[in-house]
Amino acid sequence: MRKALSIEKLKSVYGRIAKQYDLQHTLITAGTDQKGRKLLVDKAIGEGNRILDCGSGTGRTGILAVKKAGPEGRVTLFDLSDDMLAVARQKVNQEGLQNRVEFKSGDLVHLPFEADSFDVVLSTYSLCPVYDPQEGARELYRVTRPGGKIGVAHSTDPRNPLVKWLADRVENLAWHFSWLSMGCRSVNVLPALQAEGAKLIFCKYIGVPLWPFLVFIVVKPTY
Repeated sequence: MRKALSIEKLKSVYGRIAKQYDLQHTLITAGTDQKGRKLLVDKAIGEGNRILDCGSGTGRTGILAVKKAGPEGRVTLFDLSDDMLAVARQKVNQEGLQNRVEFKSGDLVHLPFEADSFDVVLSTYSLCPVYDPQEGARELYRVTRPGGKIGVAHSTDPRNPLVKWLADRVENLAWHFSWLSMGCRSVNVLPALQAEGAKLIFCKYIGVPLWPFLVFIVVKPTY
C-alpha cells in the first residue's frame, strides 16, 4: 500500500479540487463511482434512518441517502475538508433538504460521535486516502448502533495479475500529481470490520478493469 498523504496535504488537495471533484471523479472512474453510491443507498437505507455519510465530500451519497430515507430520515455529512462540505451545503440548499441534513468536519479516524449513534453509516471512496483505513473502519463500526448497517465502497486491487501490474505502473505516475490521485489507493478494510463482529450481507466488485471498487454492506450484531 502506498504511504498516505498527510492530513494537511489532503485538506489542501481537496480544497483545491472541491468545485471540480464531482466531474473529475466521474471521469476517472467512468461513472462507476455513482453506481457504487446508488448500490449502497438502495440496499442499506430504510425509511426514517439516521445516517452518517462519513467522508461525505460534496454530498453525493448523503443526498441520495436522505432522499431514500424519506421525510423522517436525517443525515450527517462528515468530511475532513470544509471546502468540500461548502459544495455539499450548496447542493443541499438547492434540493431544499436543509432541515434534514447536518454538517460536521473532522478526522475520520477519530469520529466526534458517541458509540451506537447511527442506524446506517456510509463511506464511499473515503477510506482510500485515510492514513489508517483499518482504524477508520473500526470507527465506522463504533458509531453504528447494534443491528445497524455499514456500507462501504473503496478502491481495490485488480484481481488479474497482469492488469494489476499495469494499474500499478499507471498509478505510480498519477501519484506524482496529488490533485489527480487525490491520495487514493487500494485498501482492505472488510477483515477489520469482520474482526469486530460485523456480518457481511452484500459484496460486489464494480468499476473499470484498472481501477475496480469493492462495494459491501455489513451488519453490526445486536449482542
